[in-house]
Amino acid sequence: MTELAIYDMDRTVTRTGTYTPFLLHAAWRLAPWRLLFGPAIPFVMLGYAVGAISRKRLKEVTQWLLLGPSIARARLRPVAESYAELVMRVNVLPGALRQIAEDRAAGRRLVLATASYRLYVEAIAARLGFDDVIATNSISGLDDRIMARIDGENCYGPNKLRMVEAWFRKQAIERSSARVRFYSDDASDAPVLEWADEPFAANPSKPLVKLAEARGWSIVRWAA
Repeated sequence: MTELAIYDMDRTVTRTGTYTPFLLHAAWRLAPWRLLFGPAIPFVMLGYAVGAISRKRLKEVTQWLLLGPSIARARLRPVAESYAELVMRVNVLPGALRQIAEDRAAGRRLVLATASYRLYVEAIAARLGFDDVIATNSISGLDDRIMARIDGENCYGPNKLRMVEAWFRKQAIERSSARVRFYSDDASDAPVLEWADEPFAANPSKPLVKLAEARGWSIVRWAA
C-alpha cells in the first residue's frame, strides 16, 4: 500500500496567499518600474469577481502586468529562491511544519498540490521537504522564456483533482493500492477532499467548516 500525504499550500501550509506577493517580490528585484502597474490589479480582480474573466485569465494578466509577457527562466530562478527563503521565514504555519514532519516520519510520500505556480512553488516545496509537486504550469518558449500564460489547467477546484489523478497515472500508482490523506483550507478543494481516504480541513474557511462538519471530515488548525 502506497501511503501519501497531499497538501494544498496557500493558507493551508502558509498563513497567506503567495502568488501576488511573489509577483511583487520579483518585480521589485527585476523591473521595479513595473510596480507602476500595481494599481491596475484590483480592477483585474474586479473583472474576475463579476465573472468577466476566468480565474486562469486573472492570474495570466496579473503576471503580465508585473513580470511582462515573458521572462528568462535563468533570471527568475534566483528570485524564486529568495522568495522561498522569505516564505519560510515569515509565512509558514508552525503546526503545518509539525504535521509535515509527522507524515514524513510515518513514511508517507509528501506531495504539494497547489493552484500556485510551479515556477516558484518548487523552491518552497524543496525547503519544506516535499517529494513531489503538482501545480499550475507556465508555457515555456523554445528559448526557455516563461510566458505569462498557463500551460494546461489552473490547478484549482475540479482541475486539481484531474491533475492529481494524472500525476497518479504518470507515477504508475494505482488508486486502489494507495491510501491518501489530503489537507486543505478551502471549499474549492472539495473534489479532492471527497476523493481522499483521510480528508482534513486545515485552517478551514467558514464554507469549508460547514462542509467538513456535514461530511464528518477532520478539522485541524495550525496557527500555532
